[in-house]
Amino acid sequence: MIEAVAKLVRPLVRLLDVSSAVLELAIRFFVAPVFFMSGLEKIASWSATLALFEDEHYRVPLLPAELTAYLTTGVELTLPVFLALGLGGRFAAVILFVFNFSAAIPYPGILSGPNDHDLWGWLLAVIIFHGPGKLSWDFLIRRKLFSGARSLDRQELDVPVDNGGSERIHGARQRNLPA
Repeated sequence: MIEAVAKLVRPLVRLLDVSSAVLELAIRFFVAPVFFMSGLEKIASWSATLALFEDEHYRVPLLPAELTAYLTTGVELTLPVFLALGLGGRFAAVILFVFNFSAAIPYPGILSGPNDHDLWGWLLAVIIFHGPGKLSWDFLIRRKLFSGARSLDRQELDVPVDNGGSERIHGARQRNLPA
């Protein structure tokens, strides 16, 4: 009976695995161009970009406006590429999340209700907490680097217990062994 149910559920689980990988890729491809295009706009009108960072609302404490303009433009042109490729995906998502939040602060009404910044923030949070997914360079690199290592869920561990014996743990299953 259980085997019959498992046979029915297995294809659904595979479909969900593939779907989640595609969704993670779609999230990265949806968010990355937003920041990349912002960087391209800054390059297209450099004098306006410098004026923007000289404005009191965008002024970054302790940094000159010109340096801030170069740094933000550089970040907006490089990190979205890494995010889209899924290379250092969580790192890129964290930095872009902070950028997104700090860009919304100067606008008084922007944090009062749902808007694009909210959507981008939530999608970046998915990448931060879940990772860039199986369709990413991070996944391929991790798989290549750790392909020879056995994962913890497949290892058997002998864990001492109070009665002087040990308990063998294999993945999620546990069984008691005599001392």
